Amino acid sequence: MDQNQTAAEAPPIARSAIRKVSIRLVPFVALMFFINYLDRTAIGFAAPNGMNEDLALSAAQFGFASGVFFIGYILLEVPSNLALHKFGARRWLSRIMVSWGIVALLFTWVQNFEQLVVLRFLLGVAEAGFFPGAILFLSLWVPAQYRGRILMLFYLAQPLTTVIGAPLAGWLIQQHEVFFGLEGWRFMFFGVAIPAIIVGVIAWFYLKDKPADAKWLTRDEQVWLTDALDREKAATQKKEHGHVSARFAFKSGRVWVLSFIYFGFIYGLYALAFFLPTIIEGFQSQTGQTFDTLQKGLITAIPYLPAAVVMYFWSRDASKRGLKTWHIAGPAIAGAVSIPIALFTGSPAATIAVITITACAIFAALPNFWTLPTRFLTGAAAAAGVALINTIGNLAGFSAPFVTGFVHDWTGGYEVPMFIVGFVMLVSAVLMVLLARSNRINPVVVDHADAAPTLDAEALRAAADPKGDAR
Repeated sequence: MDQNQTAAEAPPIARSAIRKVSIRLVPFVALMFFINYLDRTAIGFAAPNGMNEDLALSAAQFGFASGVFFIGYILLEVPSNLALHKFGARRWLSRIMVSWGIVALLFTWVQNFEQLVVLRFLLGVAEAGFFPGAILFLSLWVPAQYRGRILMLFYLAQPLTTVIGAPLAGWLIQQHEVFFGLEGWRFMFFGVAIPAIIVGVIAWFYLKDKPADAKWLTRDEQVWLTDALDREKAATQKKEHGHVSARFAFKSGRVWVLSFIYFGFIYGLYALAFFLPTIIEGFQSQTGQTFDTLQKGLITAIPYLPAAVVMYFWSRDASKRGLKTWHIAGPAIAGAVSIPIALFTGSPAATIAVITITACAIFAALPNFWTLPTRFLTGAAAAAGVALINTIGNLAGFSAPFVTGFVHDWTGGYEVPMFIVGFVMLVSAVLMVLLARSNRINPVVVDHADAAPTLDAEALRAAADPKGDAR
């Protein structure tokens, strides 16, 4: 049976169970991700709205402070995800949110570059493990054939963070005289930190670790989900000869290749996230117009609304056709070509149009990419593997803003930094094609009749013929 059957072809019990998970869990975890991404990228909104001037930051210093977040994040990423596997997602994700909310709140009173660097590092330490933990948590609730759609709904929070968060940040910056007399950028940090603490406390009571604990599922739905997930786990363990330990993930060549593919996407993502508000600031000198902070936020949001729409339909297509190599490599190529072009268009409107293509490309690929690791990893290996991929990928979170800022100061413009972004994304596309052609990512198919996982015929032929094309 085809791995990516439509929901209409699934039995009623499967449709009702997945629908309830989609309604009860995915929006809440997406809200957590929304707050997470807003808190880590808030510095990008603060920079052109008074922070860089008040703290006397150069472009390189701002880039370093933005990127140092990922050093703390990377150091504790794998240990944090293993702790989540041990203690349960409900407790660990709640702890992570409250911790980063407290640190994020302290940005309200930062006084200099050194304090900014320390707080960004600590914010990374506090947030470590959240994103791979959320991916792992959702993967433990839905069988493989539904995972792409679930992760797409979860990932919608990221572009919507900018669609909603950028104008929200602009509005908060404008409200500083009403609340506490803080500078606008300081009040913005205050306003985006408080929700993390509140939602983190709610998560402790709202989330459940497994379907058997969910009272909002019927007994039949609990049994179906548990049975399907157990059978899938057993099939994965059998296919990988019982290798489910964290050590196996670290030794897996597939995990490392996926890590470098993800690096390219994150490099492009954070180059946009941290420097797009600053690039928009430069539009004022090009056009002679003056934008207030809310208008800047709205302009920043423009590329991300189409990105959310494209991501939805691209992931839907992957679910209908079955995930193909071009569902991931194609967007990487589009992003690689478009992002350097953005600075040579000659007008703000054309620049935003090309950046929109880049944003659409990055977000189209990411949900589909995250269905790959759990095709061959389970248990502690899945926890460690997903965390390792996210860790290596997030090295780009440090290097992208720092290299972009450093090269900008060196060359006096953003042209060379954006060519670097394009090259890194092109490497991701090449690696994805090579990985697929080596047949190292073979799909596990779960038959809806009894949820027993089997390898499909195409995958069996691919395994027998290592020179075949796994597209």
